Amino acid sequence: MKIERARELIETQLQFNSGYNRNSVRMILAEVQIIHGQAAVDRLIREYDLEARFDLHPGEDYGSLRRR
Repeated sequence: MKIERARELIETQLQFNSGYNRNSVRMILAEVQIIHGQAAVDRLIREYDLEARFDLHPGEDYGSLRRR
């Protein structure tokens, strides 16, 4: 997944504010982490203030969600 596509998907999820959307964003971050690494995930978390919105923190390993 390209970073631009991840941004589009995150923006869509931010229009709503439920636990389901939080999980969707986590899955998007997992895909980004596998392809682009932790630094890209951390940038997206900061860019969209996902720490305040969904309690998602920079430095967390979201990539393991997709490897199960």
